[in-house]
Amino acid sequence: MTTTPDFPLLDLGRWRDGTGDQRYRFARELDVALRQSGFLLVGGHGISAGLRAAIRAAAARFFALPAGTKAAYATPVGGRGWIAPGSEANAYYGEAADAARADLKESLTIGRTFATGDEDIDRTWFAPNVWPAQCPELAALCERYTDEVRGLYADLLRACAVAFGLPEPWFAERVCSSPHTLNINRYPPHSETGTPLDGQFRVAPHTDWGVLTILDRQPGYGGLQVQDRAGRWMNAPYEPDAFTVNVGDLLARWTGDRWRSTRHRVLPPPAEAPDEELISLIVFLEADVDTVVEPLVAGTAYAPIVAGTYLLERANAATVA
Repeated sequence: MTTTPDFPLLDLGRWRDGTGDQRYRFARELDVALRQSGFLLVGGHGISAGLRAAIRAAAARFFALPAGTKAAYATPVGGRGWIAPGSEANAYYGEAADAARADLKESLTIGRTFATGDEDIDRTWFAPNVWPAQCPELAALCERYTDEVRGLYADLLRACAVAFGLPEPWFAERVCSSPHTLNINRYPPHSETGTPLDGQFRVAPHTDWGVLTILDRQPGYGGLQVQDRAGRWMNAPYEPDAFTVNVGDLLARWTGDRWRSTRHRVLPPPAEAPDEELISLIVFLEADVDTVVEPLVAGTAYAPIVAGTYLLERANAATVA
C-alpha cells in the first residue's frame, strides 16, 4: 500500500543531516501531516530491524507460555508486566469503555528506567520493570530499543517546535524527565479468539493519551485503521522499515488542536486469515508528569491540565474491573 498526502512518509535524515532550509521544509511537511491526519510515517530513523525482530522473537516465547505461568507477571493497565486478554477496553475520551467487548490482545508493558528524585513521582511513574525470567534477553533488548526511540522522539519534538514557530528546544525541554511505556502487543489469530462480538476489536477506537506515539507494526488483514475528518475509517498505509507516528491528546491540547489526536483502531482478527497473528511494538511518549499543559494559542476550550493527572485518568478508564 502506498502512502497518501494525508499520511506522508518523511525521511528523518532530512532533519538530522540537512541544512537550515532543508530542516525547515521537513518541519513544514511535518506540520501539514499533523494538521491533516495527525499521523505520518518516518523512515531514515536508523533503528535496527534486527533489534525489533529480536524483541518480537523473545516476546513471542513469553506469550506462548501457559496463562498460569504468565499470571505471575500480571499487572493492570498502566502497570508494568503482563496485561492479560480481557483486561483492557480502550475508548474515546469521554465515552465509556465497553468491558463486555474487551480488546482482543495481550500485552507486555515496560516503563522507563529512570528516577527523578521525587519519591511520589518515582513510585507512580518509574516503578521497576517486571521482566519474565523465562526470557532473560528481553530486558537488554527493550532497554536498547527504548533508548533509541527516545532519541527519535527528541528529534521529532525539535522539528515539531520549529513547525509550530517555537524555539527548537521548547517541547524537548519539557520531556527530559518524562515516563514512557513500551507496549508489546500480541494480537492473537481468529483461530484462537473465535468470532469477535459485534463491535469488538483488537484495539477499540480511541485516541492516544500522551505527546507522541511511535509504532513499529506488522501488516495484516486485521490491521490499523485511522478515522478521517468525515468519520470514515481508512486503512493506514504501511511502509517496510518505517515507523508510524501519531499525535496524542496532550500534544493536541498544547497546540489548541492545530495538530490532531486522531481516533484509530486495530481491526478484529479476520476470519479470512484465521492464523494471522501480529506483534506490535508501541512506545507511548509523554511529557514530564508535573508539566501543566495548556494551549499555546488563544481561543481554545481546553483548561490547563497536569500531564500526569490526565494520563492516570485515561489509564483508569481503560481498565476492565
